[in-house]
Amino acid sequence: MRGLQLPLSQTQRIRLQRALEKLQSLSCKANSDASVTVADTIPVNYEAALLKGHGTTDLNGDLVATVCGVVERINKLVYVRALRARYKPEVGDIVVGRVVEVSQKRWRLEINFSLDAILMLSSMNMPDGIQRRRTALDELNMRGIFEENDVVCAEVRNFQHDGSLQLQARSQKYGKLEKGQLLIVDPYLVKKSKQHFHHLEQFGIDLVLGRNGFIWVGEHVEARDSMVVDQANSSEQSMVPEEKNKTHTPLEMRQNICRIANAVRVLSTLGFSIDADLILETVELSSTVKIDIHDMLGSEFHVLVAEREAERRSLVGKRKR
Repeated sequence: MRGLQLPLSQTQRIRLQRALEKLQSLSCKANSDASVTVADTIPVNYEAALLKGHGTTDLNGDLVATVCGVVERINKLVYVRALRARYKPEVGDIVVGRVVEVSQKRWRLEINFSLDAILMLSSMNMPDGIQRRRTALDELNMRGIFEENDVVCAEVRNFQHDGSLQLQARSQKYGKLEKGQLLIVDPYLVKKSKQHFHHLEQFGIDLVLGRNGFIWVGEHVEARDSMVVDQANSSEQSMVPEEKNKTHTPLEMRQNICRIANAVRVLSTLGFSIDADLILETVELSSTVKIDIHDMLGSEFHVLVAEREAERRSLVGKRKR
């Protein structure tokens, strides 16, 4: 509760404290050495060969943590992955970023990394969908594809010699994200999974969980290949007023976007891992207790979500037994 900045009443404070204590006890039972603080001893098998990684040190014959975080083990390597730190990218990560600069044959994106990521024109899926060499005309039309402050989804391709990232967007699922909200959470809350693109059919929403802590909640689109530069100007000129009105997001859709976005904000405030299932459960809880969208950010709903999550994890633990 130390990190929560919520105006809680005395009753709400007691309820929230009980729920968080229950969650902590369940986490400790599931994995006793999962989370560590500075100077905590990390249990290891000293008989086997051991490699000490980042966040660990040898003190009086024991392996202790030098940072607060989660213990990770890869074969013989033991290290501590710090929480509340900047994003540490890996090749293949799905990221969401914002364009900060359009330069020669490349876009620079802010992705919550120490350096801006680079998306080359040659690593971009062209609007016409044809695999061909990029021409001078393509370079002149770059702002017709992405411009400053556009939100873009891409994949980490590799690292440059200077430590910066190079992205790629060679699939139709990547590209510009429109008609939605960009949310920023701590990167450690978004776990790596097989699926980071989610279509919430009951709401008509696209949910993109970026590994860098950037989460996109927006109106569903069938394809992302509608950014044809040469056809854009002609289509805008020939568009009648009735067709222009169709481009506006309906009120119900905007309400769905805001409700799902507020569910993500609540989970982030409580420090829960964010995935599509937990987001949907939080949205369903808000509808069940009939809480308005703007009231979801209030103290009472935070307490309800914490209590619900403690009850759910308790039931899951009992089933495993």
